[in-house]
Amino acid sequence: MKKNRITLLLAGMMLSGHLWAAEAYDINKSYPGGSQVNYNGEVFEAKWWVNPGQTPGMATANEWDTPWKLVGEGEVTPPDTGGDDKPNPPTPTPPDGSTTPVYMSQAELDAKEKALTDFPAMEAVKASIATRDNLVVEAVLPGRADNPGNVKRVESLLSESQFNYLFPLRAPEYTYRGLLQAAAKFPALCSDYSDGRDADAICRKTLATMFAHFAQETGGHENWRPEAEWRQALVYVREMGWNETMRGGYNAECRPDVWQGQQWPCGTFDNGEFKSYFGRGAKQLSYNYNYGPFSEAMFGTVRTLLDRPDLVADTWLNLASAVFFYTYPQPPKPSMLHVIDGTWQPNDHDKQNGLVPGFGVTTQIINGGVECGGPVEHAQSQNRINYYREFANYLGVAVPSDEVLGCKNMKVFDDNGAGALPIYWEQDWSYVAENPNGGKSYACKLVGYQTRFSAFKAGDYSRCVQHFYPEVVIEDNGGGTNLPPVANITGPAQAAGGSKVTLSGQHSSDPEGKPLSYAWTIPAGASAPALDQVTLELTLPKPASDTKLEIKLTVTDEGNLSRSTTHSLLVKGDEGGVTPPDYPAYKEGTPYKAGERVSNGGASYECKPHPYTGWCAGAAWAYEPGKGTAWADAWIKL
Repeated sequence: MKKNRITLLLAGMMLSGHLWAAEAYDINKSYPGGSQVNYNGEVFEAKWWVNPGQTPGMATANEWDTPWKLVGEGEVTPPDTGGDDKPNPPTPTPPDGSTTPVYMSQAELDAKEKALTDFPAMEAVKASIATRDNLVVEAVLPGRADNPGNVKRVESLLSESQFNYLFPLRAPEYTYRGLLQAAAKFPALCSDYSDGRDADAICRKTLATMFAHFAQETGGHENWRPEAEWRQALVYVREMGWNETMRGGYNAECRPDVWQGQQWPCGTFDNGEFKSYFGRGAKQLSYNYNYGPFSEAMFGTVRTLLDRPDLVADTWLNLASAVFFYTYPQPPKPSMLHVIDGTWQPNDHDKQNGLVPGFGVTTQIINGGVECGGPVEHAQSQNRINYYREFANYLGVAVPSDEVLGCKNMKVFDDNGAGALPIYWEQDWSYVAENPNGGKSYACKLVGYQTRFSAFKAGDYSRCVQHFYPEVVIEDNGGGTNLPPVANITGPAQAAGGSKVTLSGQHSSDPEGKPLSYAWTIPAGASAPALDQVTLELTLPKPASDTKLEIKLTVTDEGNLSRSTTHSLLVKGDEGGVTPPDYPAYKEGTPYKAGERVSNGGASYECKPHPYTGWCAGAAWAYEPGKGTAWADAWIKL
């Protein structure tokens, strides 16, 4: 018998009788999901990201057209419910108000995670952030014959005596062995390249780049000393003015009522106060939401460094934390490693914003919001340039005359750049008509902003789905029960009318690894020589105007269990076939409804459905159709 798809696990929250504390709403400020504000004596909570100008009191036809929900009124802090799930935006439910269980297999979730992360840019980043076992790292010693290959390269280019010369004023916690151990942990640092790139040259440039930033971030900056300023790096291992006994350092996000505090729960002193996550190490790592991911990369658990942040100052982690920052991207920024080794190549949008390969763009990555974009070079950026020239000269790194070393007039990275890689999982708000409980998607999607779920961590896709959809039940066939297969379609999303395209079901899978049969369903006007093969050779119709087609694939296993999925394909119409409708002109601040259409700049756009609808009324600089920096988050171009 087929299992229905969910049981309501979240109880409704009674608002009466509680007074809530919140800051006053600021119309010029943006708010992340979960933020609470006081507006006209009432407290509202952001259901998702809120942009400047999206006022809580803005009138809308439907409650899902606004990013705000009313949670109460008053002044007192609400009680801690103990849960980490926020109520989802309202969706239609069965008449009795319940939610029916949705059954999914772990194989199905794992296959979806693999399909969504199976593209070259993601693979390149995953390779660059791979780590070695700590037993290998602890065994590293200067000159040891069994040191890993990339460690030997560092040793060949920088001896211990040279390290001592370059950093004569360093804190004693920074050591040459610590640098080698940091390299050992991250094999992509100073690694080999199989495509002809000069590994030694890239390693020299890597060291010169990192050392220059060390000099700015942790340097003495004392021009009266006999040692030149560029050789005064690594003086500080802890942020100036802080020590391990001090409270209240960079730990506002430790609160258990914010998701950062839930995902990376902070360590505490004996009296229960939170540990302080002030700057430590060569990169001055700060905040629990950086210590937690770094700890997991180093030890496989967030607990180690959240409980012992002092280790980032007192062990080889003081330099490994800097390498961690060097190898990891911060979308929409690429990693510094991929800038230096040429993996990142700017697109035309990047070039228009002055974001081109060179030392200057690494400053933009590190501290662009403070040091970059002005008409003249910022003093700190100029320091970095001076230090880089000195380290480059010492390490034999050529500095071409046309290399952009500074970042004046350089704009910030944004979502239209080549480095805008989505690396976090977020709830997919899509509506799927055939799904239960109001058409929930029961899926997560990749986004570029930080969430608690990382695409770099195997299994986080499954955790994301279970977090946002607690009614999902993971089936386990450990007892031998046959589980349904997983249907998956890959192929183009757009093609010209009359052309031939190939769609593939090869990423479909069976939890038990048994063969599958395939059955394709195609729309009227399209044709294919066979509908029962793993691939579909589809000849498209020739519509007069752009037309969206839905192609369905059903896969069936040997136990006669089936699963289906669909693939949307936009078929471009003949040029001039249909005159676009004359929609009203876009006007900033209008509370557009989902599906409402406007014209702007000679093109037509449709306001996206919930939860993106509220953004259609956002500030024009961000959401003007076809022109705003994030217009595609709110609008669909017709």
